[in-house]
Amino acid sequence: MSQQQPVGTTNLDDMPLDQLQQVKQQEEQRLQAMTSRYAQLRAAAARIGASKRAVEDLKLASEGQEVMVPLTASLYVPGKIKEPSKLLVELGTGYYCEKTPRQTVEYLGRKQKIVDANSENITKVIQMT
Repeated sequence: MSQQQPVGTTNLDDMPLDQLQQVKQQEEQRLQAMTSRYAQLRAAAARIGASKRAVEDLKLASEGQEVMVPLTASLYVPGKIKEPSKLLVELGTGYYCEKTPRQTVEYLGRKQKIVDANSENITKVIQMT
């Protein structure tokens, strides 16, 4: 009596060597892509955390307080806080919305949960590989 394979599986013992090498290369590329995606998500989580800390620091600021406003990662201009209770939050793809500091922290918390859940899913996929 012959043993049947489950649908969608491949018996590696029956594959020629060149095909096995191709499968190995595909799986290595898949793992590399997943690892890269995980690193991107962790970098996003770090940016969200930094944003939350900045909002918390801003709660201590007063109107008219002088600050350095970043134009790029290494270029700043002096500025003054006009309305510390109104923040402009990037929602994505060029869309912005005005929020209070409390609303901003809540929004960033929700975003953090999504990033953490995606990171956890990728970790599970990597561990199964």
